[in-house]
Amino acid sequence: MKKKILILAGSYQHCKLVKAAKELGLYTIVTDNVKNSPAKRIADQQLDIDVFDVNAIVEFCRREKVDAVLSTHLEASQRTYQKVCELLNLPCYCNEMQSQIMTDKEKFKQFCREHNVDTIPAYSVEAAKRGDPENTIEYPVLVKPARSRGSRGQSVCNNIEELRAGIAKAEKESWNGNALIEKYMAGYRDFAVSYLFVNGEGYVTRTTDRYLGSPNFGLNSVTIGTASPSCFTKKYMENVHPRVVNMFKAMGITDGPVFMQGFIDGDTVRFYDPGLRFPGSEYDVMFIKLTKVDIIKMLVNYAVTGLMKPDFGEVHNQMMMLGGKQTFTLCPTVRQGTIASINGIDEIASFPEVETYAIRSGVGEVIPPNGDTNNRLGEFDLIANNFEEIGTAIRRIQKTLSVLDTDGTEMLVNPLDFSLVRIKE
Repeated sequence: MKKKILILAGSYQHCKLVKAAKELGLYTIVTDNVKNSPAKRIADQQLDIDVFDVNAIVEFCRREKVDAVLSTHLEASQRTYQKVCELLNLPCYCNEMQSQIMTDKEKFKQFCREHNVDTIPAYSVEAAKRGDPENTIEYPVLVKPARSRGSRGQSVCNNIEELRAGIAKAEKESWNGNALIEKYMAGYRDFAVSYLFVNGEGYVTRTTDRYLGSPNFGLNSVTIGTASPSCFTKKYMENVHPRVVNMFKAMGITDGPVFMQGFIDGDTVRFYDPGLRFPGSEYDVMFIKLTKVDIIKMLVNYAVTGLMKPDFGEVHNQMMMLGGKQTFTLCPTVRQGTIASINGIDEIASFPEVETYAIRSGVGEVIPPNGDTNNRLGEFDLIANNFEEIGTAIRRIQKTLSVLDTDGTEMLVNPLDFSLVRIKE
């Protein structure tokens, strides 16, 4: 009989996990509380158990003799993944301590400070609530939940009234009820890095320059484009990478994915968001093509065996350079409304630079006014020889794509201005 693997969450990012597991001869099961989610549609078995329901998931796994559990791209399921694996005595690439630090921004920042890794300057929430005169705050500041996902509950605040409202909003959205107040890093370059740890060694799989939406559309916390490798890769590897790897070794991480976002500040990076996962994109698909290293199959195999075997490509310290190629992920955004039609997808899919794409919102879907990742229509993942080719492809995509509401009015907003994308530091 085939061994069974349970994948936590069925969003489009998890389709590649299902495909990889099937190619490795496993029986695939996907669970979440979304009916007919994308990964469920291609799995051998669908479950409707919420990814937060640890007891129900454990009960199912014991009853059905599930051999492996895995979560690699979704923040919400990270703690469930660790708890379920622990209760079932299954391989897991993190323990409880690591899971708590890397899913709680407060604990993460404290651990960074203890290990000489820079973070964004912060202010006391309690002092701000009390209005302590000695708690001088330099506005603007960014208020956000200590634990959340998808840029939810964030506010840029310019005075005490906005700050108090922002704290209340962030606490409401936070899974643990706590908020953070940080210096607003407008004008600093947004940067992200992903690692794959294999047998105690950390290898950079991705460096990314992130481009955020415009405040004019309420999208200033939403990624609308990412370029890899980052133009800051050399600076990061020389000045920051050694400290980050030492920190994660001190945390006891030996295997699995690690993801962090931060801002470039001189010769350092001030980190603000961590995860024991990969970012929610299809970069992994492009990575496999350009490096011949299949990190998805490595992690699926680990879930079954507890071993990070080199059977799926040779990991090395230059993987993030992608063999000299350039990649870009374009995330078109839409305003509030009901989608009546999405036009141009088939033509865009035929563009030679488009390696893969995923549309998150379909016809009939109601787009909220949140100003978070719910306003992203989807993503187009591009590979090219240089940035000039990437720029040409992006302009063609933005010219071809159209999303109309029920009144026949265009819903696409905040197109990426490629002239702002930087090739060099």
